[in-house]
Amino acid sequence: MQGYISSVEPMGLVDGPGLRYVVFMQGCKLRCLYCHNPETWKLNEGQKMTSEELLAKILRYKPYYSNGGITFSGGEPLLQKAFLIDILKKCKENGLHTALDTAGVGNGDYEEILKYVDLVILDVKATDEKNYKKITGFKMDEFNNFLNTAKKLNKDFWIRSVIVPGLNDSKEYVLSLKEYISNIPNVLKVELLPYHLYGVDKYKELNLNYPLDKVPPMDLDKLKELEKYL
Repeated sequence: MQGYISSVEPMGLVDGPGLRYVVFMQGCKLRCLYCHNPETWKLNEGQKMTSEELLAKILRYKPYYSNGGITFSGGEPLLQKAFLIDILKKCKENGLHTALDTAGVGNGDYEEILKYVDLVILDVKATDEKNYKKITGFKMDEFNNFLNTAKKLNKDFWIRSVIVPGLNDSKEYVLSLKEYISNIPNVLKVELLPYHLYGVDKYKELNLNYPLDKVPPMDLDKLKELEKYL
């Protein structure tokens, strides 16, 4: 079983509880206005690797992950479902805590994938159809399909939402987010992530137009004020 990997981070501290091995996988359908990883959009690029090869890399660091584990991120890991299921199984067989950092837009079979996932780190792009499509270019149907499956399986959640100046940096949006996630069980953590400019140079290197040209980084003091409404 082979998959396409963009990069790995053996000592990740923010993508799940504890110290974690973070695997950034290739492929994403969405084209979010604030995406900072455009190099992961195309599925069949990056480093081609078998699940056995990836597991061997992960297990070199296993002694460090007693309070952490493995996180699959992207891109969108759900798009490589056969590979993802295979490597998740192997991680669980080796006693690793597994997290899935996802926007919830893959190609189905979510129940089979989520069998082997301990924590869902869910990126909530918007709380309504109009703004979701404005930000991602897609309708919410597939996201809702994934979310409903994860809820049915009683998965634990971390909820994340990127806050962008002039787009959703308002009390109204944060209150709508609060109401939205009140209908999601087992939410262990909620994070408002500040929009940044880390991806701008990547767009230039890839000869792509940057959708949020001239939008400044999110003011961290304002972000703290918005957090209070949660």
